[in-house]
Amino acid sequence: MTTTPSMTFPNIRVVPNEKLYVSEPPPYMFGNPGNPGFNPTWTNDNWLKSRFHFSFAEYHNPRNSNFGVLRVMNDDLVQPERMFGTHPHRDMEIITYIVDGELTHEDSMGTKESLGRGSIQFMTAGTGVMHSEANDGEKPLRFIQTWIVPSERGLTPNYGSFRGDPDLRRNQLHHLVSNVKDPSVATPVQINQDLDGFVSELEQGEKLTYDLAQGRQAYMLCIEGGVTVNGKQLHKYDACEITGTGSVEIEATETEETEHGTLAHILLFVMAAVPGSGRSDL
Repeated sequence: MTTTPSMTFPNIRVVPNEKLYVSEPPPYMFGNPGNPGFNPTWTNDNWLKSRFHFSFAEYHNPRNSNFGVLRVMNDDLVQPERMFGTHPHRDMEIITYIVDGELTHEDSMGTKESLGRGSIQFMTAGTGVMHSEANDGEKPLRFIQTWIVPSERGLTPNYGSFRGDPDLRRNQLHHLVSNVKDPSVATPVQINQDLDGFVSELEQGEKLTYDLAQGRQAYMLCIEGGVTVNGKQLHKYDACEITGTGSVEIEATETEETEHGTLAHILLFVMAAVPGSGRSDL
């Protein structure tokens, strides 16, 4: 998606990988057997390595609790034959974007499916739901899970998914997520909040422009490779807060080998602006 560039540029605040909290909980906490020691299929000694963008679980930072309606963004790396055992959620919109490997989801609504790279699933936890997430495959699984505060509490639980199409996100922004109450757009995922989600895989040197409207703010994650955002460099795992109004210019400056080619890979969430949003510890 490319919009007409404006004459102004918003403020870009880089959230470097070094500022993300890294969590590696013991296996028993989610019903897993012990770590096996050396295993040639594992890329991390522990079954799970999570990068937390906001306060979550054992990470308590009052200067980094949320960004607008974004309450959680966890970048999770799950090793083969390990899982998040069945656990509850309520009153949250949960979006999971699969980067690598295959994620198997099962929930108390009767859903069970496995999704691969570029796919997205969502869950309206509402009045309460139980689910599990597993890597039943033979290679590591990486996914980005984002929790969004819903527009109202007590919603009926719901689940949906979309199997990614690399052609839809190659060198363009693919609009994946929108507000279920917005009739002007039709996206694969619709949630109960005023938020839009986009993804793109960019070849070296390719550029995108997104015009951030008055009253909006955005959070962008560099999933793979590297990009500049209005001239500011983001490397793999880095993110940025985007506030103000105007053109957001994104250019792929670093690429890496992926299942779908040599690419940079970004995820962008746009939402209503909240004055004072963002980290105060940068």
